[in-house]
Amino acid sequence: MSDPVISTLRQVVADSYALIGQTHLCHWNVRGQSFFSLHAAFEAQYTELFAAVDEIAERIRAKGSLAPGGLANLARLAGIDELAEDASAQDMVRHLLKANEKLLGDLKAARDAAAAAGDSETEDLMIARTQVHEKTVWMLRSYLE
Repeated sequence: MSDPVISTLRQVVADSYALIGQTHLCHWNVRGQSFFSLHAAFEAQYTELFAAVDEIAERIRAKGSLAPGGLANLARLAGIDELAEDASAQDMVRHLLKANEKLLGDLKAARDAAAAAGDSETEDLMIARTQVHEKTVWMLRSYLE
């Protein structure tokens, strides 16, 4: 894809969708003393992400391109590894921390591409998403301390 704004937005959609799936997996399978707090936190995270990915995909459409879709295609595009179903709560948090950090890098790339293209609407959207994921990273890191 030759448009760097669209290319980076497509990457954000794919990684966000992968993160939704991984967060949902953690929500379903978390066990142990932190079950109640993590189960609720993971649900809040994937619920927020689901609305966000829709907004980003619609931004791609508003810019005249097609949004990526299909589980196989999104998995191919995404740069986020999958987590084992039987992972410990600590490993789940570490995994989601790493995935959110990867997504932060992609959000910043999209923000920078949008800024270079003079696309302040996309830049603003990426800034807002960056703030959400920075907070998530902070919360996940705080849990691991």
